[in-house]
Amino acid sequence: MQTVIERIDKATAGLDAPIAVLDRETLRANAADLVRRASGVPIRVASKSVRCRGVLEEVLGTGLTAQDGFRGIMAYSLREAVWLVRCGARDVLLGYPTLDAGALRGLTADGVARDSITLMIDDVAQLSAIRAAIGTDRVHPRVCIDVDASLRIGPIHVGARRSPIRTPDQAATLAREALARGFDVVGVMTYEAQIAGLPDSSPAVVLMKRASARELARRRGLVVEAVRDAVGSLEIVNSGGTGSIEVSVADRAVTEVTAGSGLYVPTLFDKYRSFEPHPSLYFASVALRKPTPSIATVFAGGYIASGPAGKSRVPVPVWPKGLSLLRSEGAGEVQTPVSGAGSVQIGDRVWFRHAKAGELCERFTELHVVEADGSCSSIPTYRGEGQCFG
Repeated sequence: MQTVIERIDKATAGLDAPIAVLDRETLRANAADLVRRASGVPIRVASKSVRCRGVLEEVLGTGLTAQDGFRGIMAYSLREAVWLVRCGARDVLLGYPTLDAGALRGLTADGVARDSITLMIDDVAQLSAIRAAIGTDRVHPRVCIDVDASLRIGPIHVGARRSPIRTPDQAATLAREALARGFDVVGVMTYEAQIAGLPDSSPAVVLMKRASARELARRRGLVVEAVRDAVGSLEIVNSGGTGSIEVSVADRAVTEVTAGSGLYVPTLFDKYRSFEPHPSLYFASVALRKPTPSIATVFAGGYIASGPAGKSRVPVPVWPKGLSLLRSEGAGEVQTPVSGAGSVQIGDRVWFRHAKAGELCERFTELHVVEADGSCSSIPTYRGEGQCFG
């Protein structure tokens, strides 16, 4: 039986490398698996982990709204969110605060965008900046409160450094202040990075995740109750990521979960116990040199993922089998040598997997999409549509 790599290699044989290739059959299977894991709780697609409008449309439908267990988008930039609304999206939650005055003025001027986009806040100073940028009290922006979901044990902090809002009183105070300043408080978000973004690499990590999930479930319920007491009913209680879907949906307070990386499944998601990884996105480059019989040097390939520098952030050669990066050079800006390449000749292609989902799309203007029957088409990435949101 033909493997995914063999199928996409054959389907794209006539294309010049470097190329990024998406296997649609695997993408659809991954989407279905995310829905299965969410157990009926709607999934909001994290666009930062996708960065391709064609893939968003595959998951959400051409209207970028809702389809088969998925609902809405979590954007990472306000300019991106406004652009997506102009492309048809009608439910976009901004995952991070924004101080982009120009984009805020654009939001104010566009009634559809105002109704479709929810801003993220975690500080009174952000409210002041937003109000100053939009320049009027007549507009009532929709806002969601980002609540710190990290685990704290005494002085030890486990998780991302995000929001300063942690307790029910802090969340309720910010909610009341936002309401008093003319904002519509519609939601609460908790992103447990120490669960969602950390592989199950050891028994200690697994125990930490369990302890964190218990603490967060208790605290999140109290936070949501406090915010509801302050401002009334909430439309959104968002939580989670690809690696923590089961933990998030177990909490009845959660109304939706966020996922995106699980569509492409980069190497950072290879060691989770909650699901079996099936990569759908790969890239290939061409061998230009043979400095030794066992080493081939391919063009480019240094697509290093964000996060703490180290082995987990570099791409991994996966085809032909048995290849590895050289410790002395790694993946390079213009060339990448791989060892174990006795079978690789000049002109042959080497296939890689990248470490972090959507970031690969910042390197390519298009994804070549391979169907189950071996046919191939292409769709533009954000970059290919002339969009760069940082």
